[in-house]
Amino acid sequence: MNSTEQSLLHANSEKSAVEKEPEAFRKALAIILKERSFSYPSFDIYKGVTGLLDYGPSGRLVELNVLSLWRKYFVNEEDMLEVGCTALTPEIVFNASGHVKKFTDLMVKDVINGKNHRADHLVKGYCERLKKDVTISAEKAAELDNLLSVVENLSAEELGAKIQEYGITAPDTNNPLSHPPRPFNLMFQTSIGSSGSTNGYLRPETAQGIFVNFNEYYKDSGEKLPFAVAQVGRVFRNEISPRQGPIRAREFLLAEIEHFVDPENKSHPKFPDVESLEFLMFPREEQEKSGQSAKKLCLGEAVAKGTVNSETLGYFIGRVYLFLVCLGIDKERLRFRQHKANEMAHYAADCWDAEIECSYGWIECVGIADRSAYDLLAHSRISKVALKAEAKLAEPIQVEELVITPVMREMGLAFKGDQKNVVEALQALNEEEAMKMKGTLESKGEVEFEVCTLGKKVTINKDMVSILKKRTLVSTRVFTPSVVEPSFGIGRIMYCMYEHCISTRPSKAGDQQLNVFRFPPLVAPIKCTVFPLVQNQQFEEATKLISKQLKSDGIKHKIDVSGKSIGKKYARADELGVPFAITVDSETSVTIRERDSRDQVRVSLKEAASVVTSMAEGKKTWQDVCARLNG
Repeated sequence: MNSTEQSLLHANSEKSAVEKEPEAFRKALAIILKERSFSYPSFDIYKGVTGLLDYGPSGRLVELNVLSLWRKYFVNEEDMLEVGCTALTPEIVFNASGHVKKFTDLMVKDVINGKNHRADHLVKGYCERLKKDVTISAEKAAELDNLLSVVENLSAEELGAKIQEYGITAPDTNNPLSHPPRPFNLMFQTSIGSSGSTNGYLRPETAQGIFVNFNEYYKDSGEKLPFAVAQVGRVFRNEISPRQGPIRAREFLLAEIEHFVDPENKSHPKFPDVESLEFLMFPREEQEKSGQSAKKLCLGEAVAKGTVNSETLGYFIGRVYLFLVCLGIDKERLRFRQHKANEMAHYAADCWDAEIECSYGWIECVGIADRSAYDLLAHSRISKVALKAEAKLAEPIQVEELVITPVMREMGLAFKGDQKNVVEALQALNEEEAMKMKGTLESKGEVEFEVCTLGKKVTINKDMVSILKKRTLVSTRVFTPSVVEPSFGIGRIMYCMYEHCISTRPSKAGDQQLNVFRFPPLVAPIKCTVFPLVQNQQFEEATKLISKQLKSDGIKHKIDVSGKSIGKKYARADELGVPFAITVDSETSVTIRERDSRDQVRVSLKEAASVVTSMAEGKKTWQDVCARLNG
């Protein structure tokens, strides 16, 4: 890497320099990520495919460490159920969830070469370029700011009008664009089975697999709310024109949590653990004021004032903040931005994005949304299977209740092995559907009824089912739970972490800048390097002994027995982000060096591995070790 690229990496601590040359900064970082086996373009020998990226050995270790910490912070801390659902999904599921109709972006085409472009990105890019023009008026700048805040939510007609108003043309070619923009569904479509008769999609999120299995997970939780289900899995989005490298990929890893809660009680018993946290927040009302930016707010006050709609949503916002900071994300370049009214999904009660600032700007890396009861209601309606929970009432109450009673003998004779599916579908009818069926049975004696779990219609006659309303005394309340969903884009988080952790420092001789990844020990790909000061049998045997102990502790490490100088070995390890180095320079004791301070302590040969293990696992800090050994 040349000196210019090194100086650009040094700009990591000089935000203005990154802003001036973001593309050059990204290029310099990409070289390191490739050289040190963090990531490569997929299928590179065949010129690659835009939007696809492979992780090398170092990148895969970082990913595993991030996921390990994620499980510690969420799955283990909250006693969540962790599941693994299939990525290949039948079309009916995404019809119910709304993805088939609504999971789209607006696309325009270069009318000369036929290349497709995402319309809102073209308008956004135009606005951002024009804003850099120091000669534009304050009025024009305000107009551009307003457009940037709503561009992703404009209709096809509105976007098309802006493209024509500003004379926006195709990138690279300046060719005219098709008009108006047209919707493009981002899901990868396929067929299931040899006949191709069953349409399917590769999932664009992991959530739907959890929602459709709600009843099973409700049983696993002891039929008590709240409870949460977590899932880590690969998802697929057929991006129109992915231009942001690792930030906008067509295949990536999501870690999602579906926290099911009583809609009438969204308090959280552990909210006091996070309510005193202060960090950058950007509520929607502040975004609507000209020239405002995120400010540090107290999380407890934001919930108390209703800025964040519930303790449960606030609790997860706080936990996400702590998790990202623990990964090495700079807290001054991390904000939580509330969705504005025109951004909110129609079903959402509230939604906040954890956005991390990097050379691409502010990037959404985690979405924390109160999805209300939309998903469970949608799947109940289409599948005809009830997805509900119960809560005991303080005192029994009189209610008018819909009672659907299948006549099991008649059902068994008519449907045999399909009886269970038909009965479940009948009992999942809502009041309007049930009373309509009752009227048809009374007037015609039978009715056709679609059973989604069988994929066909069946005929129900009046002798098979009783449908009536009656007043009854109930001691439980039956309801559809709400869902609070934190959704983590693991690849985006990792890339922002790379940008925040990379820096340079002068070599010992002062003649060059050396790259350093300042990863926290918990997420560093390699926790420790071990090398003998000189090549002799005693030191090499001691090195092997330490390595054996580290392996026994499950600590990923490297042995370096090359003939390079100690300084070069340290520099090589620092560029990979290795936090600790053990130098075997005696038969009875060794030196442990810490990457960031470059300080060293001396420990006995026998305890070297255990000292490094305690720091690599986060049980001890370097300061703890220094205080004990130097105290």
